[in-house]
Amino acid sequence: MRVHIAADHAAYDLKEFLVKELTAAGYDMVDHGAHSYDSSDDYPVFVLPCAEAVAADPESRGIVLGGSGNGEQIAANKVKGVRAGLAYNTVMARLAREHNDARIVALGGRMQSLSDALAMVRVFLETPFSNDPRHVRRLQLLDDYENQHCC
Repeated sequence: MRVHIAADHAAYDLKEFLVKELTAAGYDMVDHGAHSYDSSDDYPVFVLPCAEAVAADPESRGIVLGGSGNGEQIAANKVKGVRAGLAYNTVMARLAREHNDARIVALGGRMQSLSDALAMVRVFLETPFSNDPRHVRRLQLLDDYENQHCC
């Protein structure tokens, strides 16, 4: 599976760790930056191209990282066709995929250990969408709204 990843300075170390671990696990990692530590960088510069790449590659997934993950999730969700979920534990990561068919997970680099972050990402990447009719119906309502009110 191809996995797009992006982070700002606040999660640069987490991104580097995840790229190494996920590459070793056999994932095709595409790193959208940051490519070096810069304490004054801006997360949209990295997150938006990452989310656009996920939107353009239907079989891929994405990981966006920042201090809390909140801004990164918001930025990713600005890209038409993207659903990004914020996760602070493996249950939230699983539900983002299972119930919401999220293709991007947002994590906070300052919110958990590296090993906990890796566990959340693995759960996210390995969990399929349930295709439960109630979830399909709800996601269709969101898609309809986006198509009528966006761009």
